[in-house]
Amino acid sequence: MAKLYLVPTPIGNLDDITLRAVAVLRSVDLILAEDTRTTSVLLRHLGIEKPLRSHHKFNEHATAALFSETVAAGRDVALVSDAGTPGISDPGFLLVRTCVGQGIEVETLPGATALVPALVDSGFPCDRFCFEGFLPQKKGRLKQLQRLAEEERTMIFYESPYRVVKCLEQFAEVFGADRPISVSRELTKKFEQTLRGTVAELLDHFRTTEPRGEFVLVVAGRPRKPKSPEETSPEDENE
Repeated sequence: MAKLYLVPTPIGNLDDITLRAVAVLRSVDLILAEDTRTTSVLLRHLGIEKPLRSHHKFNEHATAALFSETVAAGRDVALVSDAGTPGISDPGFLLVRTCVGQGIEVETLPGATALVPALVDSGFPCDRFCFEGFLPQKKGRLKQLQRLAEEERTMIFYESPYRVVKCLEQFAEVFGADRPISVSRELTKKFEQTLRGTVAELLDHFRTTEPRGEFVLVVAGRPRKPKSPEETSPEDENE
C-alpha cells in the first residue's frame, strides 16, 4: 500500500536533514510543499528531482481530500513544510486526519523542529512543558496568555520579529516583568543567538536592538507555591 510520509526539513542549516528523510524524498512519487520555491532550493541541494505540488494553510481545506485520494490510488506522497516538522505550527494536521479517516497509512519521520533546541538551550526544566506555537496576531492574544497565567510548566512560543516587542510587553503584563525567559533566534543559522534574563531585561534589549530572524521564546513556568503544613502528606515528606 502507498503511504503519506511527513518529512521534517532543516530549520536553517541545510545539512540538518536525516539520511532517511533524503531516502524518502528520493523514493516518493510526489512531494507536497508549503512553498514550492523554498522546497525547490532544498531539493536542488540534495540533487533530487520530483513533482511538486502546493499544500499550504490557504488551500489545505480544499486539497486534503484530493491528495489523500492520490495516496489511496497507490502513489507514495511526502509532505514537507518550509522548515521543521509538518503539522507543528505548519500545515499537515488536516491531511493527516483525512488520510487516517480513510485508513491510509501515515508515517512521520523524526527530524528538525525549532522548539526542542530552544527549550533545551534555555536551561529551564524540560521534563514537562507546553508548546503554544504562534499566538493570534490580533484578537485573542491577551486572553490566551491570561489562560496561561498559572501555568507551572515551561512554556514555548513562536513569534515573528515584527511582534517580539509586543509579545514581551504582554508577557510582562501577564507573567510579570521579573519572570525568567530565554529568547532564541535564527536557530542553526550563521547568526544564531540565545539571550537569557528576565522579561524586563529582554524587553529593554529588543526595544533598542531591532529584532531580526525567526524567534522562539521560552518562558519559565510560574514558581510553585510551597505547601502549608496542613497540605503536606506523609508521602510528600518522604520524597
